[in-house]
Formats: sequence, structure tokens, C-alpha cells
Amino acid sequence: MTRNTEGPDRGHNDRGHRGSREQWKVRLRKAGRVARGLPLGPAGRRRVGGPGTEDRPVPGDTSGCDSPADPCAKPRDLAEVIGDCAVYEHGRRRAGTVTLEDACRRARDCDGFVWIGLQQPTAQDIAQVAAKFSLPPLAVEDAVQAHQRPKLQVHDDVLFVVLKPVRYVDHDEVVTVSELAIFLGERFIVTVRHGDSDILTRVRRACDRGDTHVLSAGPLGVLHGAADLVVDGYTEAIAGIEEDVDSIETSVFGEDEQDHSERIYMLKREVAEFRRAVLPLAGPLERLADGRVPGVSENLAPYFRDVHDHAVRAAEAIEHHDRLLFDILQADLARAGARQSRIAARQNEIAVRQNEDMRRISAWAAIGLVPTAIAGVYGMNFENIPETRWHYGYFCVLGLIAVSCGLLYRAFRRNGWL
Repeated sequence: MTRNTEGPDRGHNDRGHRGSREQWKVRLRKAGRVARGLPLGPAGRRRVGGPGTEDRPVPGDTSGCDSPADPCAKPRDLAEVIGDCAVYEHGRRRAGTVTLEDACRRARDCDGFVWIGLQQPTAQDIAQVAAKFSLPPLAVEDAVQAHQRPKLQVHDDVLFVVLKPVRYVDHDEVVTVSELAIFLGERFIVTVRHGDSDILTRVRRACDRGDTHVLSAGPLGVLHGAADLVVDGYTEAIAGIEEDVDSIETSVFGEDEQDHSERIYMLKREVAEFRRAVLPLAGPLERLADGRVPGVSENLAPYFRDVHDHAVRAAEAIEHHDRLLFDILQADLARAGARQSRIAARQNEIAVRQNEDMRRISAWAAIGLVPTAIAGVYGMNFENIPETRWHYGYFCVLGLIAVSCGLLYRAFRRNGWL
């Protein structure tokens, strides 16, 4: 079974979706005002605007929440959400980490960029970061709730990208899908991770080692490094799936008489989940490769084109394995049908033989009934039985028995019972 580690499924209709997005906008604006320390209104509420302005709940006040998972749930300590926050400048990382306030200031002043990494944040967790860096509210909602398709959106001077790393667990034949949401500005990058993935950790290690290719391109270099590793992960997962497909194909077309339809169906379902992570990524990578995204230089576009080519090949391989699994499933069902037909034929043969045996037994029983009946009649101990005193009575009875049995035998023989 696919282990989707992205987050809860949104699953609401269009009207509810628009209403939810408007609520998120309000919550993010309120959270930004709270982060800037605006005065409180009565009953623990922040006063927004001038006199007569409506009092709105303080972010973190859970009195109106239905569940802990509600976006208005009390925020955690920001240090628990931010995995790392660092400044990269002049081809290297500045020592240590920086606070959110310091990161915002340095994103305006430094010659490099600031990278803030968030781990499975809630709406209130990310609100302060969104307010500091003016992140688009709709993209923030998608980043928090996750369960998105790979995509690239341009919001003024901020890019929003969603990537779906995939890992194939071979011994369980399960595809695990995680999700990365990335906000890119001119001098900052904010990453949000949902699920178990080491992609961003590996890219950050490369930056910490002073990888000039990544650092020289700034935030877009980080995006390229993450996308490249994600697509490489697709290639590794495809190799594992290919081995299992070959194993299933060998079993189905070999001498194994077991039913493999359940295993084929489960693997086909995992491949379908894989397809949903791979296929939509080609479009965003093509835009980056063609330079249709602001900030992508002529020097960086070829690198994105290389990633795009690998993603297209991965998508084609997934489509090939999906079609192959469908063909194998049909072949397995056909072989299962043939096995059932052979079993039914054998059962019919057994039933026919049993019927033939029963007819033979019945025919001989009928033939044997004649002498038994005659012998039973003349074996009764009555004194007044005239035939018993005939001189040739015994021979007449034997003749009668022989003629009757012969006629019955001929009749049964003619009808195919004997």
C-alpha cells in the first residue's frame, strides 16, 4: 500500500475551498499583526485598525477550534519548526544560525541569500515567516496543508514550487511519497518539508561545503539541486519497480501455477501513485528550462533542461511499466481462466465416468434382479405350487431366467449402458 506522508487530504468542494482560502488570508494577516506586536483588544483579542474595528481572535487562541489539527491551533515554538536558518554569502555559509528577525534583515542587506527550512509547520507556525517575507497566502495554505501536485507558480517576485520526492521500499513493494514546498525570492528561500525525505538536507550539506554551482546561482541554484536529487530518486525507484515487474513477469509466464493477480494489482496501484508524482513535474521543469520563469539565467537554464530530460524519461518509464503491468495482469487472468477451465474439464470427465459406472452398475443390478425374483417366487414354501411338480419345470425356469437376462443384456447393450 502506498504510504503517503504528505498530510491530510483536503477533500472539500469548490465553494468550501474558496471560503477556506479567504479564512487563510485573514488568519495569515492576523498572525502577521501578532508577530509585529499590535496591542490587544478586550477579552484577549488583538485590536485591528481604529475605533469601531471588529475584534478578531488572537492567533493561538484555541477556544474556537474544533480539533488540535485546526489551523487556529496554538503555535509551537518557532525553534521547533525551523530546522535550520542560515545566511549564504560570498560562496560560503556564515557560521552558525540566525534568528528569523536577523534573517529578514540580512535578506535585504547581504549579497547572498537566506535559507529558512521549516518542518511540517501549521498555519500559525508559518505565519511569522510568511509575514516577514511577504509570502503569498494561497501558496502558504498549499504549503501547510500539503497533498499538492508538483507545480510552479509565480506570485509577483516570489516563486512557489512543489516537488514530490519518491522512495521505493523493495521488500514491501511500496512507494513512499513525501512533499517539498519551496518559496524563492531574490535573496531568500523558504522550504517546507512534509514526510520523510533527505533531499533538502543533502542540498544544504552541499551548500555548507561551498558548492559553487549551487551558491553562485542563489535560491534558484538550491531549487535546481533539489529538483535534480528528486528526479534522481525517481530513477532509483524505477529501477526497483523494474526488478519487481520482471520477477512478476517470470512467475506469471513460468511454471508457477499460483494466482499473482493480487500482487500485480498492488504493484500497479503503487505505480499509479508514482505517476501522480512524476508526470506533473515535466511542465514546471520545461518552463524553467526554457527561461520562461523570472530570474532563470541563460547559464542556469541548461541545467534545468537536463533535469527536465531526466524527468521526461522517468515519466516514460513509469508509463511503460504501467502498461506492462496491465498486460501481465491480463495474461495472469487469462492463465487463471485457463486453469479453471482445465479443472472444470477434469471435473466433467470425472462426472461422466461416474455416470457411466452408475449405469453399468444399474444395468447389472437389473439383470441380476430377474433370477433373484424368479428364485424368490419358487423358493416360497407353499405346498400348492403346480410348477414344482412338472417333470421339466426346473429346466423351464432356468430357460426363463436365461432368456430374460439375455434380453435385458441386449437392451442395455443397445442403449450403451454396457
